[in-house]
Amino acid sequence: MSKVLYITANPKSVEQSFSIAMGEAFVSTYKEANPKDEIINVDLYNMTVPEIDEVVFSAWGKFAQGFSFEQLASEEQEKIAAMGSILEQFISADKYVFVTPLWNFTVPARMKSYLDSICVAGKTFKYTENGPVGLLKDKKAVHIQARGGIYSQGPAAAVEMGDKYINAILGFVGITDKQSIIAEGMNAAPDKAQEIMVEAVLRAKEAARQF
Repeated sequence: MSKVLYITANPKSVEQSFSIAMGEAFVSTYKEANPKDEIINVDLYNMTVPEIDEVVFSAWGKFAQGFSFEQLASEEQEKIAAMGSILEQFISADKYVFVTPLWNFTVPARMKSYLDSICVAGKTFKYTENGPVGLLKDKKAVHIQARGGIYSQGPAAAVEMGDKYINAILGFVGITDKQSIIAEGMNAAPDKAQEIMVEAVLRAKEAARQF
Protein backbone atom coordinates (compact mmCIF):
# COMPACT_ATOMS: atom_id res chain seq x y z
CA MET A 1 0.00 0.00 0.00
CA SER A 2 1.30 3.46 -0.93
CA LYS A 3 0.75 6.79 0.75
CA VAL A 4 -0.11 9.54 -1.74
CA LEU A 5 -0.08 13.26 -1.00
CA TYR A 6 -2.59 15.19 -3.12
CA ILE A 7 -1.19 18.71 -2.86
CA THR A 8 -3.35 21.49 -4.27
CA ALA A 9 -2.62 25.22 -4.48
CA ASN A 10 -5.74 26.92 -5.76
CA PRO A 11 -8.46 28.71 -3.74
CA LYS A 12 -11.06 28.08 -6.44
CA SER A 13 -13.60 25.27 -6.47
CA VAL A 14 -13.49 22.35 -8.87
CA GLU A 15 -16.23 24.07 -10.91
CA GLN A 16 -14.13 27.23 -11.23
CA SER A 17 -10.64 25.79 -11.66
CA PHE A 18 -9.27 23.88 -14.64
CA SER A 19 -6.31 22.60 -12.62
CA ILE A 20 -8.47 21.32 -9.75
CA ALA A 21 -10.85 19.66 -12.22
CA MET A 22 -7.89 17.81 -13.73
CA GLY A 23 -6.56 16.94 -10.30
CA GLU A 24 -9.89 15.53 -9.13
CA ALA A 25 -10.16 13.44 -12.29
CA PHE A 26 -6.66 12.10 -11.68
CA VAL A 27 -7.27 11.24 -8.03
CA SER A 28 -10.67 9.64 -8.54
CA THR A 29 -9.26 7.41 -11.28
CA TYR A 30 -6.24 6.58 -9.14
CA LYS A 31 -8.50 5.54 -6.26
CA GLU A 32 -10.41 3.20 -8.54
CA ALA A 33 -7.19 1.58 -9.72
CA ASN A 34 -5.55 1.50 -6.27
CA PRO A 35 -8.34 1.15 -3.67
CA LYS A 36 -5.97 0.13 -0.86
CA ASP A 37 -3.68 3.15 -1.16
CA GLU A 38 -3.94 6.02 1.32
CA ILE A 39 -4.57 9.42 -0.25
CA ILE A 40 -4.05 12.49 1.93
CA ASN A 41 -5.42 15.83 0.77
CA VAL A 42 -3.03 18.72 1.38
CA ASP A 43 -5.01 21.85 0.50
CA LEU A 44 -2.56 24.74 0.83
CA TYR A 45 -5.43 27.24 0.92
CA ASN A 46 -7.03 25.44 3.85
CA MET A 47 -4.02 25.22 6.16
CA THR A 48 -1.24 27.35 7.60
CA VAL A 49 1.81 27.33 5.34
CA PRO A 50 4.68 29.11 7.11
CA GLU A 51 6.92 31.46 5.14
CA ILE A 52 10.63 31.81 5.66
CA ASP A 53 10.73 35.14 7.50
CA GLU A 54 12.61 36.91 10.29
CA VAL A 55 11.07 34.58 12.88
CA VAL A 56 12.29 31.48 11.06
CA PHE A 57 15.75 32.95 10.48
CA SER A 58 15.94 33.85 14.17
CA ALA A 59 15.12 30.26 15.14
CA TRP A 60 17.64 28.83 12.69
CA GLY A 61 20.26 31.19 14.05
CA LYS A 62 19.58 29.98 17.59
CA PHE A 63 19.84 26.35 16.48
CA ALA A 64 23.25 27.16 14.97
CA GLN A 65 24.30 28.50 18.38
CA GLY A 66 23.26 25.26 20.09
CA PHE A 67 19.82 26.29 21.36
CA SER A 68 17.23 23.53 21.81
CA PHE A 69 13.67 23.73 20.45
CA GLU A 70 12.41 24.37 23.99
CA GLN A 71 14.64 27.44 24.25
CA LEU A 72 13.04 29.13 21.26
CA ALA A 73 10.47 31.89 21.65
CA SER A 74 6.85 30.72 21.37
CA GLU A 75 6.37 32.23 17.89
CA GLU A 76 9.59 30.59 16.73
CA GLN A 77 8.48 27.23 18.12
CA GLU A 78 5.12 27.53 16.35
CA LYS A 79 6.64 28.21 12.93
CA ILE A 80 9.44 25.67 13.21
CA ALA A 81 6.98 23.01 14.37
CA ALA A 82 4.62 23.76 11.47
CA MET A 83 7.47 23.53 8.95
CA GLY A 84 8.66 20.31 10.57
CA SER A 85 5.20 18.78 10.34
CA ILE A 86 5.04 19.56 6.62
CA LEU A 87 8.49 18.08 6.12
CA GLU A 88 7.83 14.83 8.00
CA GLN A 89 4.52 14.26 6.22
CA PHE A 90 6.24 14.78 2.88
CA ILE A 91 9.09 12.40 3.67
CA SER A 92 6.64 9.71 4.84
CA ALA A 93 4.78 9.63 1.51
CA ASP A 94 5.53 7.41 -1.48
CA LYS A 95 3.87 9.43 -4.23
CA TYR A 96 2.99 13.07 -4.80
CA VAL A 97 0.33 14.75 -6.93
CA PHE A 98 0.93 18.50 -7.26
CA VAL A 99 -1.91 20.59 -8.66
CA THR A 100 -1.33 24.24 -9.52
CA PRO A 101 -2.42 26.97 -11.89
CA LEU A 102 0.17 29.12 -13.64
CA TRP A 103 0.02 32.54 -12.00
CA ASN A 104 2.26 35.28 -13.34
CA PHE A 105 4.54 32.70 -14.95
CA THR A 106 5.00 30.57 -11.82
CA VAL A 107 3.29 28.66 -9.00
CA PRO A 108 1.14 30.34 -6.32
CA ALA A 109 3.18 31.74 -3.42
CA ARG A 110 1.79 29.16 -1.02
CA MET A 111 3.25 26.35 -3.09
CA LYS A 112 6.63 28.08 -2.99
CA SER A 113 6.39 28.34 0.81
CA TYR A 114 5.32 24.71 1.06
CA LEU A 115 8.30 23.57 -0.99
CA ASP A 116 10.60 25.74 1.13
CA SER A 117 9.58 23.56 4.10
CA ILE A 118 10.66 20.34 2.39
CA CYS A 119 14.08 21.47 1.16
CA VAL A 120 16.04 20.68 4.32
CA ALA A 121 19.67 19.57 4.38
CA GLY A 122 20.06 16.19 6.04
CA LYS A 123 16.40 15.35 5.50
CA THR A 124 15.61 15.58 1.78
CA PHE A 125 19.09 16.31 0.42
CA LYS A 126 22.68 16.35 1.60
CA TYR A 127 25.80 18.26 0.70
CA THR A 128 28.72 16.29 -0.73
CA GLU A 129 32.08 17.17 -2.23
CA ASN A 130 30.38 16.91 -5.61
CA GLY A 131 27.48 19.16 -4.67
CA PRO A 132 24.00 18.52 -3.19
CA VAL A 133 22.45 15.07 -3.59
CA GLY A 134 18.74 14.31 -3.18
CA LEU A 135 17.72 11.75 -0.55
CA LEU A 136 14.14 10.95 -1.58
CA LYS A 137 14.82 8.01 -3.86
CA ASP A 138 12.25 5.46 -5.12
CA LYS A 139 9.39 7.95 -4.97
CA LYS A 140 7.33 9.34 -7.83
CA ALA A 141 5.43 12.50 -8.59
CA VAL A 142 3.12 14.14 -11.08
CA HIS A 143 2.50 17.84 -11.61
CA ILE A 144 -0.90 18.83 -12.96
CA GLN A 145 -1.04 22.40 -14.24
CA ALA A 146 -3.53 24.58 -16.10
CA ARG A 147 -2.44 27.72 -17.90
CA GLY A 148 -4.51 30.10 -19.96
CA GLY A 149 -1.88 30.91 -22.56
CA ILE A 150 0.44 28.82 -24.69
CA TYR A 151 3.74 28.18 -22.92
CA SER A 152 4.84 24.84 -24.34
CA GLN A 153 6.25 26.53 -27.45
CA GLY A 154 6.84 29.94 -28.92
CA PRO A 155 8.17 33.07 -27.15
CA ALA A 156 6.28 32.39 -23.90
CA ALA A 157 8.06 29.06 -23.37
CA ALA A 158 11.05 30.89 -21.89
CA VAL A 159 8.99 32.49 -19.12
CA GLU A 160 7.08 29.42 -17.93
CA MET A 161 8.55 28.95 -14.46
CA GLY A 162 5.80 26.96 -12.74
CA ASP A 163 6.21 23.45 -14.10
CA LYS A 164 9.95 24.05 -14.47
CA TYR A 165 10.19 25.04 -10.81
CA ILE A 166 8.22 22.05 -9.51
CA ASN A 167 10.37 19.69 -11.55
CA ALA A 168 13.59 21.40 -10.44
CA ILE A 169 12.67 21.03 -6.76
CA LEU A 170 11.65 17.39 -7.21
CA GLY A 171 14.94 16.60 -8.93
CA PHE A 172 16.84 18.46 -6.21
CA VAL A 173 15.39 16.25 -3.46
CA GLY A 174 15.99 13.09 -5.48
CA ILE A 175 12.61 12.42 -7.09
CA THR A 176 13.43 11.61 -10.68
CA ASP A 177 10.33 9.55 -11.55
CA LYS A 178 8.12 12.49 -12.41
CA GLN A 179 5.78 13.66 -15.14
CA SER A 180 3.68 16.69 -16.01
CA ILE A 181 0.10 16.87 -17.24
CA ILE A 182 -0.58 20.27 -18.76
CA ALA A 183 -3.70 21.95 -20.10
CA GLU A 184 -3.01 25.24 -21.83
CA GLY A 185 -4.55 27.81 -24.13
CA MET A 186 -8.01 28.01 -22.57
CA ASN A 187 -7.88 31.80 -22.36
CA ALA A 188 -6.02 32.23 -25.63
CA ALA A 189 -8.73 30.25 -27.46
CA PRO A 190 -11.89 30.44 -25.30
CA ASP A 191 -13.97 28.85 -28.04
CA LYS A 192 -11.84 25.73 -27.67
CA ALA A 193 -11.55 25.78 -23.88
CA GLN A 194 -13.99 22.96 -23.30
CA GLU A 195 -12.36 20.80 -25.96
CA ILE A 196 -8.93 21.43 -24.43
CA MET A 197 -10.17 20.48 -20.98
CA VAL A 198 -11.91 17.29 -22.10
CA GLU A 199 -8.69 16.14 -23.71
CA ALA A 200 -6.63 17.12 -20.64
CA VAL A 201 -8.96 15.24 -18.27
CA LEU A 202 -8.65 12.14 -20.43
CA ARG A 203 -4.86 12.40 -20.26
CA ALA A 204 -5.04 12.86 -16.49
CA LYS A 205 -7.16 9.73 -16.09
CA GLU A 206 -4.85 7.67 -18.27
CA ALA A 207 -1.80 8.85 -16.35
CA ALA A 208 -3.53 8.00 -13.06
CA ARG A 209 -4.01 4.40 -14.14
CA GLN A 210 -0.25 4.11 -14.71
CA PHE A 211 0.78 6.07 -11.61
